[in-house]
Amino acid sequence: MQENEFFTDKDKFTEAEKQRASHSLWYYSWIRFKRNKLAMAGLFTLILLILIALSAPLIAPFNPNDQTLEYATKQSGFIGNVLVKKAMDGTDFIPIKSISKISADTVVYTDYSGSEKSIAVNELIEGGEQNWHIQPKYHLGTDRYGRDILSRLIYGSRISLSVGVISESIAIFIGVFLGALAGYFRGKTDAVIMWFINVIWSFPSILFIIALSVVLGKGFWQSFVAIGLTGWVEIARIVRGQFFSLRETEYVEATRALGYRPTRIIFRHILPNTIGPIIVTGTAGLATAIIFEASLSFLGLGVQPPTASWGQMVFDGYKYIVAGTNYGLALYPSLAIMITVFAVNLIGDGLRDAFDPKMRR
Repeated sequence: MQENEFFTDKDKFTEAEKQRASHSLWYYSWIRFKRNKLAMAGLFTLILLILIALSAPLIAPFNPNDQTLEYATKQSGFIGNVLVKKAMDGTDFIPIKSISKISADTVVYTDYSGSEKSIAVNELIEGGEQNWHIQPKYHLGTDRYGRDILSRLIYGSRISLSVGVISESIAIFIGVFLGALAGYFRGKTDAVIMWFINVIWSFPSILFIIALSVVLGKGFWQSFVAIGLTGWVEIARIVRGQFFSLRETEYVEATRALGYRPTRIIFRHILPNTIGPIIVTGTAGLATAIIFEASLSFLGLGVQPPTASWGQMVFDGYKYIVAGTNYGLALYPSLAIMITVFAVNLIGDGLRDAFDPKMRR
């Protein structure tokens, strides 16, 4: 009876060991990551920002490029009074003070300057007075062109996140490729690549990005290409160091002994084991790319007006801080940049702890 119990306990122990062994590194890394409350808060914040960017046309109260000059630089919570007129590209707002008379085919109103004017009903949008006479609320106020700040913040998240992701993807591709070549082949290949890395690294990043932006021109794709071509150096050095250590392991020696080609060894046997450090470095690079994009837009070398960009919004608003008015024009986009970068950095710290075996708790 005791012998049967012994074998039963042994079988249970073996089964438990098999179950634990069946989980991958990613499983245990995710478990450790979930225990980090700050990292999870950063992840939820980033997911929320991504959802806001994807659903911008649905949640933005106004078109971010619509200008109502009569409502320029209004404070947060300002409520307008407008007639909604048909236009070739959608609708236009006609700011008014009041409506004097509504007939079957004409609306008489007092415009924003106090003059009495009239407009044909068929020039207004359909649906009756409840549709063409509205009082829009600008929750965060308006900029100097009368554009809604909240709508521009929402659409600006698309630019910052997309430029950050695309530019960092370019940086990861270049860095992994050059780092893998240098770390695996060593010798002259390593010397040439390291010389190139040191040359690129000797330039201040922001100055190099500005120089590339001047060469490539101003615009959306020029921004992420310029940022991507300067953000790969750190990734390349980390991948090179990982390849140096993994190249001498027994399983890599076995693959070489079996006659596998270097491309197979690099991409199928060594590179998968460097994914952890690459993800951590890439996450930190994403935050840096977002800051660089905002810096380029602030300097007028990034995404061009009237496209909504957080950096451009800070540039448009910082002059009002000097004047002591309308602090929100620069404060709101600055907070958006800060929250996004902070969330990404929290995720990066959590990933670093999750992928480091020494951080197990």
